[in-house]
Amino acid sequence: MKKLSETRYIFVTGGVTSSLGKGILASSLAKLLQSRGFSVTIQKLDPYINVDPGTLNPYEHGECYVTEDGAETDLDLGHYERFLNEATSQANNVTTGRIYQSVISKERKGDYLGKTVQIIPHITDEIKRRIKILGSKGNYDIVITEIGGTVGDIESLPYIESVRQLKWELGTKALVIHLTLVPYLAATGELKTKPTQHSVKQLLEEGVQPDILVLRTEYNIEMSVREKVALFCNVGIDSVVQSINVSTIYDVPLKMLEEKLDITVLKKLGLPFNDKIDLSQWNSFLTRLKNPTQTIEIGLVGKYVELHDAYKSIAEALVHAGAENSCKVNINWIHSESINSGNYIGILSKLNGIIVAPGFGHRGMKGKILTARYARENNVPYLGICLGMQVAVIEFARNVLKIEDADSTEMSPKTPHPVIDLMEQQKGITDYGGTMRLGSYECRIIECNSNVCKAYNKLTIHERHRHRYEFNDAYRQKYIDAGMIPVGINPETDLVEIIEIPAHKWFVGVQFHPEYRSTVLNPHPLFVDFVKNSLVK
Repeated sequence: MKKLSETRYIFVTGGVTSSLGKGILASSLAKLLQSRGFSVTIQKLDPYINVDPGTLNPYEHGECYVTEDGAETDLDLGHYERFLNEATSQANNVTTGRIYQSVISKERKGDYLGKTVQIIPHITDEIKRRIKILGSKGNYDIVITEIGGTVGDIESLPYIESVRQLKWELGTKALVIHLTLVPYLAATGELKTKPTQHSVKQLLEEGVQPDILVLRTEYNIEMSVREKVALFCNVGIDSVVQSINVSTIYDVPLKMLEEKLDITVLKKLGLPFNDKIDLSQWNSFLTRLKNPTQTIEIGLVGKYVELHDAYKSIAEALVHAGAENSCKVNINWIHSESINSGNYIGILSKLNGIIVAPGFGHRGMKGKILTARYARENNVPYLGICLGMQVAVIEFARNVLKIEDADSTEMSPKTPHPVIDLMEQQKGITDYGGTMRLGSYECRIIECNSNVCKAYNKLTIHERHRHRYEFNDAYRQKYIDAGMIPVGINPETDLVEIIEIPAHKWFVGVQFHPEYRSTVLNPHPLFVDFVKNSLVK
């Protein structure tokens, strides 16, 4: 389809409660519009004052997702990429902290000389500029903007005000979709619309009339209920859409297609459409996902497993890899602090494959090291990601190289054998936000017969990083002599990016985060090969 002369803007707000799935809704709508030939991108506006989520505990905000250009962003950007199969960037995630930082910087430079800097117009103007920057520079037909939090939150008010202004300025080139909850009361056996009415009323008080309502529900919403919502919320009946619970998030685009959400959006934006929509690859993926021929048990060992969102990209990469191998992957969420020398065999022996997850700090390290040892000694496929690679290196040093006090200087700053050490470029850095080795870097695979090379089927790869510590090159030859081989090297710095044990069935550690690059249409080759080898007994 020919590029539109002017970009259209869609805003997604939420009401009643958080975690209704604004990110999945935005991603699903974007997928449908993309499948109709439009170029689409999505951005997230986060109302917290942190400049980015890089310093947030995963318990606070889930996984920190890293983009190609090295931005630490909200985990919803992972959904955007997995659904659209396109990379996002720093411009796709905006925080209140970044907005205020920009405005205050301009004020200090004298850009507002003689003026009192205020929420309106200075903060709202900066928000609007960030919203429109993707449309002006990215060559997109449609920009979907998800606003974090819920309507009525004091933190979200500047964003809602910016949406009000943009709707006024852009006219029919902008619309608002409001996602809200219709709860079911078991005591009366009824779906209740009052929370939705109050949510829309709150939005109206802030000057924004939603164009489309999407109702999250556990039960099918009858037409009479939809008509009631339409009447009380000032929208047409065709603009009341239900989003019912489904077995997988990847069903949501098809449910929204059934509800004709994309057609309603295009009509309201005055854009052309026809009955042709290409979801063949998406449907093929869903067919494989829902019709597995085998089942495997994969252990995911980490210290935040109570909150599955802390490892969201890994979990989704396993879904993609499972579908590619026509198998169902059951993830065993194992807290690393629960593993000790008395129980680790019982916990790990039932697994077909093991992943030791990324993370920071010493908590749970003993359990992770025991896990790596079990996988190595029992020929169980092992994938160590970031810290998971470092754990494998430490375990190998202690139990194979017989360096009992080998450690990482992150965990033991005074260790006499720092097999994992702070990167040279990180020494002297005192600010924590945005200062790690971040973003995409090249890696050369130097062992053509390695499992890693067979998985990628090429010698030069690019992967995303988020770390401060690295394999200590002073110990490289000792590892090679003992059978743990550096098979992937950064060509500029000579840093070890990938380690592998050739004598093992499948034992790989990577300093980068392959999970960030796995999408529905392009499952990551490492995860695909890891699952494939976990299926082989």
